[in-house]
Formats: sequence, C-alpha cells, structure tokens
Amino acid sequence: MSFSIYKTYHLVKSEDLNHHGTLYAGRTAEWFVESGFVAAASLTKPENIVCLKIHGMLFSKPVRKGDLISFESGIVYAGTASLIAYINSKVNEGTVVEGFITFIHVDLEGKTIPHGVILTPETEEEKSLYEQAKALPRS
Repeated sequence: MSFSIYKTYHLVKSEDLNHHGTLYAGRTAEWFVESGFVAAASLTKPENIVCLKIHGMLFSKPVRKGDLISFESGIVYAGTASLIAYINSKVNEGTVVEGFITFIHVDLEGKTIPHGVILTPETEEEKSLYEQAKALPRS
C-alpha cells in the first residue's frame, strides 16, 4: 500500500493563543497528535492505537488568531507494531509546523501486538519520508 494523506483543520481562536498572541505550542501539540492519530487509526482500529513519542515539532512561522491551520498527516513507516506519522501543518499553503510521531498498536489491555500493515513508498517524497522515519530513535 502506498501512503494516504489525511487533512484536519482548526480555526485559531483567542483561547488558542499564548502570551505573545500566537498559537500556543501546547494547543499545536494537541492538534498535531490528533492529526497523526487520524492517519494511524485509518489503518487499524482506533482503540488499538496509542501515542508513544512525538519526535519533534519544528515551528517555522508564527500562527495568529483568525488563521485557518491545516494538518496533513500520513503514515510513512510501519514496523511490526509501530506506525510513524509525518505531519505537515500549513497556513495559506505555507508550512508552519512539521514533524513525526510514533504510534504503537496494542490490544485492549495495552499489550503491544502486530498490526499487519505493510507500506511501500512509491514517489521520491514518500521514499525520503520513509527513510527519515526509519532513522528516528525508537525509544
């Protein structure tokens, strides 16, 4: 299977701002994980997905009140029980935040179990993201 992209959107409101009047990093992290979760849950049951690690959220521009921020996410690497999502957040088609998150596939008691997902990167961009995700620290 090749990569699928999922989009979520949020309108930045007053309650989402920090003391500088820009999007609070904590709110961004919430939306960032939510977006990655949507991608992971699209490949298996949502109740079997838990977040293990945010590998980083690189902020390149501030986001302001009234901006509509989109989060494009896709699973770019699949281990035996892990799924790594790449998330690219944009305002007006310009990237403002990007990074990777590892999710783990678990049973209802929280024990790690295989998910059976196999990904095959096809485009040069997919191959690049696959290699970046593969090189991420596992713990």
